[in-house]
Amino acid sequence: MPRSPSLPVAPRARSVTSPAAPCRHSGAAMLRALRRCRSGSVPLPGLAAALDPGPFPGLCAPLAPRAVPARGRKTRHDPPAKSKAGRVKLPPPVDPEELLVVLERYRQHRLVLSALRAEFRAEVLQRKREERLAAEGSVEELEEHRRLMAWNEEENARQRARREERLRKEEEEQKRRKLEIAEKQARKIEAFLEEKEKEVLQLQEEAKNFITPENLEARIEECLDNPRNYNFAIDKDGRIVKRTVLS
Repeated sequence: MPRSPSLPVAPRARSVTSPAAPCRHSGAAMLRALRRCRSGSVPLPGLAAALDPGPFPGLCAPLAPRAVPARGRKTRHDPPAKSKAGRVKLPPPVDPEELLVVLERYRQHRLVLSALRAEFRAEVLQRKREERLAAEGSVEELEEHRRLMAWNEEENARQRARREERLRKEEEEQKRRKLEIAEKQARKIEAFLEEKEKEVLQLQEEAKNFITPENLEARIEECLDNPRNYNFAIDKDGRIVKRTVLS
């Protein structure tokens, strides 16, 4: 029977059932085919043939994919546009005060996190150590721990006794000082009262010579009978050097 001209024979160099077989054409052909496309959705049988003609090239035309618009995007290998050649990208402006506040808050946050991590790490290590000691059941370590705990209790008791003795002495010293202060205050008050009593007695003694309405006439007669001259001059030593004569 004669061979049908509309069904060409598939080439031997490519397997039909292998979807992972590498394409014979390079990526440059695909890029050239993509750059030839224009805006709009148009059939590209040439692109389908360039990408992978398959074992039946004659069937690719009706089953050709519809092209997706590229919208003028460039690849990573294309140079920058002429209008953007001299553009310098500058970072956005930053407020110094706000930056200091943000840095300080980040520092505090990191400190808190590091402290929490250290605390949790120490707790986990302590728990692991306790579990390991409990699992091992080391008699020597338990005995050492018991001995250290006993020494710690003895040291605590000795320090407690010293502290109680020191507090007792401080309390006694404080009581003694308070007693001395109270005695000194009592002696001061007693001396003050004695002094005031002496002043009262002296005033009472001096009150006997006070001039009263009862003895006013007698005192006037006494002054007239015994005149006194206070008109005199004294030297540096207090001696009377000159006195006027009463008329």
